[in-house]
Amino acid sequence: MIRVASCFAQVLSMIDRYGFDRAVRDLDAERGAKGFRCRDQFVAMLFCQLGSANSLREICGGLSTALGKMVHLGLKEAPKRSTLAYANSHRPWQLYRGVFEQLLERCRVLAAERRRPFRFKNPLRVIDSTVIDLCQEVFDWARYRRAKGAIKLHLQLQDRGCLPCWALVTEGRTHDVRVAQGLSFDPGTIVVMDRAYTDYGMFGRWDAEGVFFVTRMKADARYEVVHSLPGGGGAFRGEEWIRLTGPAAEGCGCVLRRIRIWDAQNEREIVLLTNQRTLAAATIGRVYRYRWQIELFFKAIKQNLKIKTFVGTSENAVKTQIWTALIAILLLKFMQMKSSWQWSLSNLAAMLRFNLLTYRDLWEWLDDPFGVPIREPDTIQLTLAL
Repeated sequence: MIRVASCFAQVLSMIDRYGFDRAVRDLDAERGAKGFRCRDQFVAMLFCQLGSANSLREICGGLSTALGKMVHLGLKEAPKRSTLAYANSHRPWQLYRGVFEQLLERCRVLAAERRRPFRFKNPLRVIDSTVIDLCQEVFDWARYRRAKGAIKLHLQLQDRGCLPCWALVTEGRTHDVRVAQGLSFDPGTIVVMDRAYTDYGMFGRWDAEGVFFVTRMKADARYEVVHSLPGGGGAFRGEEWIRLTGPAAEGCGCVLRRIRIWDAQNEREIVLLTNQRTLAAATIGRVYRYRWQIELFFKAIKQNLKIKTFVGTSENAVKTQIWTALIAILLLKFMQMKSSWQWSLSNLAAMLRFNLLTYRDLWEWLDDPFGVPIREPDTIQLTLAL
C-alpha cells in the first residue's frame, strides 16, 4: 500500500506548524473565527501563489476540484469566495510576515553550506526596492501620484544562496533613503545599492560604524581629490581618493574611493563610490555588478508569483498576498538549494505548478523531475483527514 501525499501537501509540511499556531495565538488572529482557520487561509493563498490563480474564483474552484486530495492539505472543504475575501481583509497580515521570518531562519541554515560568490570574508548585502502599480480608483488607500496608485516592496538580498534576508512593504511614495536610514548592519558588512540611496550623512555614519558601501556616484557630486591612481587596463579606467565637499556632504568627512569602470556591454563609463579601502578596484566593480541579482530576483517574483494582480482591494488583503508571495519564493529557494538538479527559479515554479496536486515523493522528483513516476493513492488515503 503506497502512502504518499501530494506535492502541495509536502510543500506545506516545510512550514513549522507549531510556529504558525504560536504566531496565530500571539496576534489573536482567529478572534471570532467560525470554522475557517488561519491555516486554511494560508493554504488557500499559498495555492494562489504556487498554482498561479488570478482570482478568488480560481482559488476556490481549483481547491474544490481537487476532490479527496484536500485532506492532505488539512482542509475539510474548499473555502467560499466570500469567506476567503473576508479573511484576507480582516485577519492581520503581520501573521504572514512572522511566518516569512520563521522560514527564513531555516533557509539561512541551508544557505550557510553554499559557496559564496566572492573570496573575501565580509558579508555582502544588496538593497533595492520595486514599485508595484495599483489602480488608484480601486485601491484608493495606495496614493502614489496624482492619477496613479502604488506600493513599494523593499528587499535586502544576502550573497549566500541569494536569499531575501529582509523585506518591508511601504507606501509607494516612501523614499528609498528613508528606509535605508532605519537599517542596521554588522561591522564589516558590504552594502551594495544604486544611486537612489545616496545620503552622505548616512554614508558617514556607516563608515564610523565599520560598515562598507558600494554605490554609483551622482554626476553632480562635489569633491576634492586627495590623490589619483592611473588605470590598469581592461575595464579599470582609473581611481581617485576623494573627500566630498559642499553642504550636501555634511556628516561625511571620511576619505572615499572614486573608481571608474568601463561597461563594455552598454559602452559607457560607470563611476563607483565606496569607503572600502582594501579590495582591488576590479573586485569593487564585480561587487557592484552583483547588484543585478536583486533585479533578477524582482523579475522572478513578478513573473512567477502573484504580486502584480490582487484578489482583494483592501490594504490588509494586498499585504497578505505580498507576504504569502515572499513565503512562496522562500519555499522555492529552499527546494532549489536542497535539490541536486540544476533548477532555475522560473523552471522550478512552472514545473511545480504543473505537478502541485500530483502524488509523488517531492524530494525524489526535485532530484529527478523526468524520472519519478506519479503514485496513485489508495482509497483509504483519499478519505482520511490529517
